[in-house]
Amino acid sequence: MNSLSDIINLMNEEEKQSFKAHLRARNKRDDVHNIKLFRSIETDDINLEEKFLKGKKNSDAYHALRKRLYDTLVDFMANRAFEKGTSEPHEVLRLIVVSRLFFEHKLYKAAFKCLAKAELKASKLDHFSLLNEIYQLQVQYAHFNPALPLEEVIEKYKSNRQMMEREEKLNMGYALLRKELAEIYHKGKVVDFRSVVRTTMEAQGISLDDILSFKSLYQILFIANEYASMNSDFSLVEPFTKKSYAFIAAKEDKAEGQLYYHIYILYLLANMHLRNRRFAESKEYLDKMLIQMQRQSGKYYSRFILRHSLLFALSENYSGAWQPAMELADKALKTATAKSDPTDVNDLRMCAVIFCLQQNDKDVFKHLKLFAHSDAWYEKKMGMDWAIKKGLVEILAHAQFENTEFALSRLKSFKRRYKKYLTDVKEERVMNYALLVERYLLKPEIAKHPDFSRGILALKAGVAQEDIFVLSFMAWLLAKANKRPVYEVILEMMR
Repeated sequence: MNSLSDIINLMNEEEKQSFKAHLRARNKRDDVHNIKLFRSIETDDINLEEKFLKGKKNSDAYHALRKRLYDTLVDFMANRAFEKGTSEPHEVLRLIVVSRLFFEHKLYKAAFKCLAKAELKASKLDHFSLLNEIYQLQVQYAHFNPALPLEEVIEKYKSNRQMMEREEKLNMGYALLRKELAEIYHKGKVVDFRSVVRTTMEAQGISLDDILSFKSLYQILFIANEYASMNSDFSLVEPFTKKSYAFIAAKEDKAEGQLYYHIYILYLLANMHLRNRRFAESKEYLDKMLIQMQRQSGKYYSRFILRHSLLFALSENYSGAWQPAMELADKALKTATAKSDPTDVNDLRMCAVIFCLQQNDKDVFKHLKLFAHSDAWYEKKMGMDWAIKKGLVEILAHAQFENTEFALSRLKSFKRRYKKYLTDVKEERVMNYALLVERYLLKPEIAKHPDFSRGILALKAGVAQEDIFVLSFMAWLLAKANKRPVYEVILEMMR
């Protein structure tokens, strides 16, 4: 039922009315209940089961009806997407379909005109698979068009084929690495991701110089971003940012047809600058991202606005403007709806918690209460790394406001739950950090000893530039040791 409800929730009023009209036209009898079921799901009828699920016979009939409705709805949405789709790939695909129809009816001149128009549009999109279809048709029917420069078309076909094969390899490598990341983040799989990236690229014959399109750049940047995040060292991805600048500048004329990937690339670049403490540059890319989000009648605005707000708030906060940062995070959370991505909402909520913690603001508990699910739920939905950070932040919040017993209780649970995992993934410094927090909670006066501060600074990973979030955790303990405001210490460590 959920998948059927989810599809219906995607539809606007006009689409719902069109679908009901489609069902009425299809129904051969008056006793078909598909429209009744559709309306019940559409209105979230609480008596749905009572109406359709009385007795074993009715139950079987209901499930058969539901499956037929689902299949019909999927077909309707697919056809409508093809007919009504206004994206440029849709337009190219329609031109290819029409050209085939013209060829079948021997309207060769019209068919080749359609293909020429389709080729021009597909070339602007760097859409190699569609270009492959176009060149195949041109070659197949070349004998009906003596004016067609066949040798030139064959050369374009061969060149495009090579590009398509490179893109396919990158797609396969990207898919394998995304699968691996999902198992690392959501199932706690222990693996050397650096080795996985290297062996996957070698096996698929992938080069990181294969920036063929906005889509391929997005895929490369996504993996690079995750790689840097796992290593807590975003200086590793500096070469990618330089290559990305050059690519975007050279392909500006092709950006409109690849808007989704263009927006995502700007988001990833803004994040890389943020994590490398270049906050002004991060905000510059966020400004560019916002401009792209408003293009094409804002079709991707709602999908990206929470992520945009998150990065902008973090850039403001870590560049010293904590008040605008807090206001932006609160405003973004208020605009979130039931359709908002739960990952984006939880990230923003965590952001608000961190800001409150850094400002010694008791509103931290107001935000923490909204994390209503279990640790296991957050591990599965948000990932192990995110769940571990949440656990630490919760401990620090209670420690800061002298809920010492509760903080120690949570710390005990944290060690029991994550010690083995952190050891397996060679992140012992997280557990060492937790032990330092425990020592401070059990004996606060220990923070005055110079060895305590040295122990905190010893947690630095020795990378080119420590990650801002790692520094934020270290700053909390250093602030306690030196009896200074947490936010002041954080800003000092950022410089």
